[in-house]
Amino acid sequence: MDQICDDIAAETRALSSVVEDLTEDQWRAPTVVEGWDSHETILHLAATDWICQLTLVNPQAFVDIRTQLSKGETSVHKTVGPEVRALQGRELWEWFLRGRSEMVNALRDTDPKARITWLGPDIGARSLATSRLLETWTHSHDLADSFAFQYPRTDRLRHIAHIGVVTRAFSYLNQGLTPPEQPVRVELISPTGEQWSWGPENAPNKVNATAYEFCKVITRRIPVADSAVETQGALAHKWMEIAQPWIEPPRISDEA
Repeated sequence: MDQICDDIAAETRALSSVVEDLTEDQWRAPTVVEGWDSHETILHLAATDWICQLTLVNPQAFVDIRTQLSKGETSVHKTVGPEVRALQGRELWEWFLRGRSEMVNALRDTDPKARITWLGPDIGARSLATSRLLETWTHSHDLADSFAFQYPRTDRLRHIAHIGVVTRAFSYLNQGLTPPEQPVRVELISPTGEQWSWGPENAPNKVNATAYEFCKVITRRIPVADSAVETQGALAHKWMEIAQPWIEPPRISDEA
């Protein structure tokens, strides 16, 4: 568990380099994601971190929040309270850092094989930690792209690529489709030049890409048609068109 937690901390430092010098006007400026500004992007990360920490340390309170969310009685961003939503950009960032530290500490104290009650189906603790890294990287890129900031490409992408691969069947279920039984071979080149692979070598359906391009596609930040991801076989291409490792539809408003 320590390694994934260390990587979450490293990703947080990378995000800090994007937002640490933002002015309040920039905190309220639109990002590349329609309908979201920088403040709301960090608010979303802060709120979901808080919800994650809650399920680890107070499962019953988490269940109460989840029930409210499922009934539409609140939204993810409103769970942290109006006083947090009213914070200035820099103040919100500091609040986020404190909450993130608490969440990471709670994850470190959790058995990586434990089953954790979550917003969707129960999830393994290590997978929950990986999902927090994935969401951090995704939203960090939203902010970096908004301010023309060169976001670092590191081998932490392996975590994100892996969760993308293992949620292939879920991507179909999320679209109301039946997942195919045939495997897909995935071959990626890491930022440091290492080859990462999943699936049988002789699979007729294959995905070839850099890890960076693959992660941009599976996090719905670039369509496969506009990417450098190469697919071989109809099943591989269809997967890349619908790949998405979370329940909600592609983010367009408050609840992504």
